Formats: sequence, structure tokens, C-alpha cells
Amino acid sequence: MTKHPFLSPDWITAALEIRDELAGSRGVAAPPLRVNLHVTNVPFGTGTIAASIDTSRGSSVPVLGTIADADASITLEHETARTLLLSQDPQAVMTAFLMGQIRIDGDIAKLVELQQLDQSPDTRALAIEINRRVLEITAD
Repeated sequence: MTKHPFLSPDWITAALEIRDELAGSRGVAAPPLRVNLHVTNVPFGTGTIAASIDTSRGSSVPVLGTIADADASITLEHETARTLLLSQDPQAVMTAFLMGQIRIDGDIAKLVELQQLDQSPDTRALAIEINRRVLEITAD
């Protein structure tokens, strides 16, 4: 299996394919949220990535480019983003926020809604499988 640097264009394409394959047909929905991500200290390209997540389009996978009228804007370093998105550990998110590793501008309440998603066994199993597959395509 081909591995790609986290948040590289090839990684995003592969992650979207995984999402489409596993979640697209199962109707797993997140609350509508539009977030811009500003990721710094990226080990490839220009060193900075402007990306976005728009759950209203059925995806929590980041895509390159920002969204006009985003609910929130998050700024964080590449390694912090990698840890948070790939570990999916709510405690790690809170710790990074409290340590100043994450800066959030905008509607924080909308971000909190994501932690209140359906936690049924089927939803958890799907999230675990998507995460496992995404980890498989992520270069160290």
C-alpha cells in the first residue's frame, strides 16, 4: 500500500477515497460545521497548508483550500494536527488547546458538537475502521 505524508494532496485524495468507500454508503452524518485549518511547520511544500473541513458536504476529511464564511478557523502545527486527527483522542485535543498548541477563532460551540456525535457501537466501529485505514496510508 502506498503511504503519503499527512495532509499532502495525495494523502487527502486517498483519505477521501477511504471515507467514500466506508462511510459514504452508511449515512453517517456529523453536525454541519465549516472550519478552516491553517497548518504550519509542514515538512513539505511551502511549509504551510490552508485546508478546510465542511461536514455539511458529508466529509470530515480535510481538503486543500479555505471556505468563505467558515464557522471557525483553527491554527496549529503539522505535528499537532497529525496527532489529533490520527489519534482521535478527545483528551489530546483538550490538552493541546490548553497548552496553546491550537488557536481557535470563531464558534467554538460548533466544534464541541462534534464530540457529541452518535456513539452507537456501529458508529464507533466505523470510525475505528476509517481511522485504521487512514493510518495505513499515512507515512511516518
